Amino acid sequence: MIKAIVFDFDGLILDTETPEFESFQEMYRAHGCELTLDVWGTCIGTGPEAFDPYQHLETLLGAAYDREAARKLRRELHEQKMQHTDVRPGVRQYLTQGKEMGLRIGLASSSTNEWVTKYLNRYGLLEYFECLCTRDMVTRVKPDPELYLRALAILDVQPHEAIAFEDSPNGTLAAKRAGMFCVTVPNAVTALLTFGEYDMRLDSMAQLPLQEVVRRLSEASSTTLSQTSPGADSL
Repeated sequence: MIKAIVFDFDGLILDTETPEFESFQEMYRAHGCELTLDVWGTCIGTGPEAFDPYQHLETLLGAAYDREAARKLRRELHEQKMQHTDVRPGVRQYLTQGKEMGLRIGLASSSTNEWVTKYLNRYGLLEYFECLCTRDMVTRVKPDPELYLRALAILDVQPHEAIAFEDSPNGTLAAKRAGMFCVTVPNAVTALLTFGEYDMRLDSMAQLPLQEVVRRLSEASSTTLSQTSPGADSL
């Protein structure tokens, strides 16, 4: 029985990732270089230690450059792009439906609490979440399962009783390593990446009501259990 749903944040609830990638691309081009998705994709959904775009740019340039000016430009570009964004389709409906269904609702993000809380407050979503598990609270971020395991412990549910909603390969891997169901909902950037194991893929949360997602995963779980349980002939 599904008792909880746990959401990623960046790229899933709010697509901060496409503007971030685009802003870094523009910064690189201002220096006559190109940032490709095959390079950038490795760091989506995990922590900043996975890839340093400023160091990478210096490697491409073969010389030092004004990093502070580059950071300032990149942040300005990102903020400009974020001014025109809203939460992704279906997000508000899933949160409302989750409450109506009596599900516990958590969040597991490789970003900081300050970053996540800022945007959840901006869009009026903070009150839906019983817990916010962020990089400030753990030793290892995604694809390590620690963030999800912490959320499960706070919500007091077992992994097989919870569904994770993710948009990136790193996040999806973290959820599956935690033993959870995982529904992947890629955004414009992560849809181009290669995913590993997941239980369902949606173009957006507006594609199916949450009740239907829970029903399908519950049925799939029951079928798997019946197929793996010893039958009369094997006793």
